[in-house]
Amino acid sequence: MSGDETKTVGDETRMFSFGVEENRAQKVIKNAYRAMTEKGYNPVHQLVGYLLSGDPAYVTSHLEARSKIRKVERDELLEELVRAYLERLEGKP
Repeated sequence: MSGDETKTVGDETRMFSFGVEENRAQKVIKNAYRAMTEKGYNPVHQLVGYLLSGDPAYVTSHLEARSKIRKVERDELLEELVRAYLERLEGKP
């Protein structure tokens, strides 16, 4: 698949792909993590707050983390987090 596409798999399951956006989402998450850690915040709590509410106040403006994270859709960020988590479960680097 190229770009953002939705593909029907079977009768009810849909497969969604963001394409190149994963790399951007990964960079934004890493930057936000670093910024929050440097400022003494718990990055897990802050990212969960942002992902659930959409309120950018959960993300510090340090290192431009707030403005960068707002440029990526929350569902793209969530997809990257889930992908990385599942890859770690499978033992992939």
